[in-house]
Order: sequence, then C-alpha cells, then structure tokens
Amino acid sequence: MFETSRRRMLQALGVGGAATIAGCAGNAPQSEVEPATEGGGAAQVEEVDVDQVAADPTDLPDPIDRDEPATIQQTLTTEEVTAEIEPGVTFDYMTFNGQIPGPMVRARVGDTIELNFENVPENNMPHNVDFHAIYGTGGGSVATTAAPGEDNAMRFSPQYPGAFIYHCAVPNLDYHISAGMFGMIVVEPEGGLPAVDRELYFGQHELYTDKDTGAEGHHGFDMEAMAAEDPTYVLLNGEKYAWAAAGRGPVEVNQGDSVRVFMVTGGPNYSSNFHPIGNVWSRAYRDGGIPDDGDVAAYADKNIQTMKVPPGSCMIGEMETPVPSRIKMVDHALSRVARKGLLAEVDIVGDEREEIYDPDWNGSSHEGPIYG
Repeated sequence: MFETSRRRMLQALGVGGAATIAGCAGNAPQSEVEPATEGGGAAQVEEVDVDQVAADPTDLPDPIDRDEPATIQQTLTTEEVTAEIEPGVTFDYMTFNGQIPGPMVRARVGDTIELNFENVPENNMPHNVDFHAIYGTGGGSVATTAAPGEDNAMRFSPQYPGAFIYHCAVPNLDYHISAGMFGMIVVEPEGGLPAVDRELYFGQHELYTDKDTGAEGHHGFDMEAMAAEDPTYVLLNGEKYAWAAAGRGPVEVNQGDSVRVFMVTGGPNYSSNFHPIGNVWSRAYRDGGIPDDGDVAAYADKNIQTMKVPPGSCMIGEMETPVPSRIKMVDHALSRVARKGLLAEVDIVGDEREEIYDPDWNGSSHEGPIYG
C-alpha cells in the first residue's frame, strides 16, 4: 500500500513517522516561496488567471434530512491561482476547489465519506488535507499527501458532531493556510440541527505580503512578516470586503428569516472576534461544538454579542431578523476592518417596525407612561 507516490513524496518532504505532527516540520523549499520557472528564475506572475477566489457565502450543502447513515463522495482539488485581493492588487493564492474558504463538507455522525484528493499538474507544490473531524493519523494528512499531478484517496467515518476546520498540513502549513487552504466540515448529530430559514458560510484568514496594504501590483508572500504575525490583510473569504457593498455586494435575506452563520478561522495566527453589528448571536455554539444528542438548541449560548474563534476552530451562530437593516459581519478587533480588509454585509429586506427600531424618530411623540 505504501510503496506508492505517496510514500516517495513523504520521504522527499521528510514527512513521515513521529518526527512530525500533521506535517508541521521542516523549512519551506525555495520553490514554496518563489515558484521556479523552467529557466531557473523566480516566476513573477502578474496576470490574473481567475476572476474570483471568494467563496459565495450562500453556496453550501443543504442540512442533513435523513435518519440513517449514508456514503458521501467528496472531491477536493488543490488549485494554485493568481487573483486580486482588491482591484489592482494581485496575489498567488492556494485553494481547495478554487475558493476561499474551501467547499463545506457536510455529513451526519456515522456517515462514510469517500474522499478523493487531487493535486493538479499545473501546481508547483505538494498538498494534503487534515480534517479535525477524523480519528486518524494527522487527520488524514499523511494519507492524502500528493505531489503536483498526483492524487490520493481515503475513507473515514466521522464519529463526533460539530463544525470543524480542515486545512493543508504539509511542511510550512502556516504558509499554505494563509494563502487560502482551509475550509469547514460540518458533522450533524443523529437528530440534526434546529431548522432555520437561511444559512451562510464564511472563513477568516490573514495574508502576509511583501508590499503595504493597498499597494498596487503583484504581492509576493513574506515569510518573515508571517513569523512576526504582522499581516498585510485580514480577510473574510479571501478578498478585501469580498461580500460587502464595496466588494461583490451584500448577501440579502428576508425580514423574519432565522439565519445560521458558519464561520471558520484558518488563521494561521489571529483569533477572530466575530460580531454582527446591528444584531446579536441569538444562539451560538462556541468552537463549533454541538452535543451528541438531545436538544441541540438548549446547548447553545444565548444572546452573545461577540464570539472568539481561535485559529484552527469554527463557530456556529444564529441571528433573528425582525427589522430591515444592514448587518456588518466584522472581527471586532476593528483595525482589521478599517485598515486590513475584513468585512461582509448582510441586508435584511422588509418593512419598518418602528416599535423595535425607529431611525427617524424626532423626539416629539411617545406612547405609554414615561419614567425617569
């Protein structure tokens, strides 16, 4: 079984045995920072080859609606692409399936997931995937490690419910995660999650580049800035203000909808302080934790204003939408919003309810008794 390209790749990387933890050992080969051209120089790719890496927050699998385990087939394809962080600023991203965060994998406790992992020939680097929802060596990272042009497969059965990160875990995994290689797997309990009207999916991470925030041109990756934890950008879904009015536009929901938000923090270094401005997490599941059985909603924290989401973890938060408004989804370390590019917006579309919120009140009328 192990006399394969996978073993040869592990030996070449120095990734095998107890010396590493989920692929955390070793220094980056120079090609990981500056992909080599055929002529031996550094490839300075300036042209955008994809229009978008920002995952659509509304594009996620439906809730599980069955009472028995099933077999799920899932493919993750690693794609190294050049795209804009913001207009006029390009970067060489690393992605799962061309998007940040990678596609949500959704299953039920006891399901069997047959995972095909592909590293396309056009890539420059080896990749793999570590699922925090797996009982197994490196979360599957050893089983999936593949050089460009190779693929591997594994099968696993998630045994505990919750929302969990998955991420690339080759040597210099912090670089790969920063450049976009992370996503979420949601494992629902046997009784499922409470029903909601809408679900959204976001991922936060930092980019460390060799130019200042907003400087036009192509930004290379800066390992020293990453070691110092001094990012150029802190982003939701891979691009500056990707799903805000200043970017690709707010997500719209209908007034009265209950909205569930799944959020994963790739990091690799910063925790998120995730807050919906103009709203609250009416039910929140810290670190994506949900109980094995029983009343899932009763397990949640109630009316939480800001959720701490460490790197390598997730959160599930639910919002009510009684009034029309624009909810700003932010990291409440607010310099990351004002100066580093992190913002998404959700527009609630409907009719005013002045008894809850009246933005035009002039102070000249009242109903009922007045105290104080």
